[in-house]
Amino acid sequence: MMSRKLAMVLALTASFLLVEIIGGVLSNSLALLADAGHMATDVAALALAWFGSRIAQRRQGSAHQFGNLRWEVLAAMVNGLALFGIGIGITLEAWERLNQPREIDAALFGGIAAIGLVVNLISLRVLHGHHHHDLNVRGAYLHIMGDILGSVGAIIAALVIHFFGWVPADAIISVLVALLILRSAWRLVSESGIILLDRVPEHMHVSQVEGRLLGVAGVARVHDVHVWTVTKGLVAMSAHAVVPALEEHPTVLRQMEGAMTELGIGHVTIQLETGEACGAEQCGHEEHGASPAAGAVPHRH
Repeated sequence: MMSRKLAMVLALTASFLLVEIIGGVLSNSLALLADAGHMATDVAALALAWFGSRIAQRRQGSAHQFGNLRWEVLAAMVNGLALFGIGIGITLEAWERLNQPREIDAALFGGIAAIGLVVNLISLRVLHGHHHHDLNVRGAYLHIMGDILGSVGAIIAALVIHFFGWVPADAIISVLVALLILRSAWRLVSESGIILLDRVPEHMHVSQVEGRLLGVAGVARVHDVHVWTVTKGLVAMSAHAVVPALEEHPTVLRQMEGAMTELGIGHVTIQLETGEACGAEQCGHEEHGASPAAGAVPHRH
């Protein structure tokens, strides 16, 4: 259901993107072309959200342990880099037009910008209510909100040109929209870069995870704790935990999984050890810890 709504909004936005590009060329309005560039960020965000919702329904294969979730992140990185180019190009063109103003068809410019505003409002209405609990949809929702500001700016520029004949308004609005594009591009590149580098999520610390694990009754110590983001909205972790009492392993394991779930970690891998084959000096350095024969209980969830 959600993927269908995203597909509908994506088709609507992509169709009007073409209209806006053509209108920008015919009216000679850089602001309209800049707004089209910002709408391209909406198309990218919606495509990623749709892709994410579709890919989440696929089963993972032996060659892709987390399915194809990283494709979404790679696409975000490529889109972000492309948007940097669009934003810089619009800024350079705006500077040239400030020095050499060109005649603009304000009526056509304003009319298309107004239609764009309506299209964005419809898209916003379709996605409303889903952006609170779905991170992908929330990203697309915020992109459309930003594009609404771009459309309003384009309409204001058209009105200023039409009634006052002040053509530089087109270039000034273009720069403001370009800044919105560059901001979106930076967020895409930085967020996807953090994920691709397997860094600890910004809202989480390894010490916080270790503390929650050690807070479970029966856990003597933990080591080799790793936390990373698989894709936006999916955090994974792995750890070794020393639980001397073998009979307590099932109960302790459930409690540790529950503690990780409370932290917002969606994929948990914990290997339990009795500590018999893992001395105090070795536990922090041995990658695999005790063997199953020595009491280790590997678990993957």
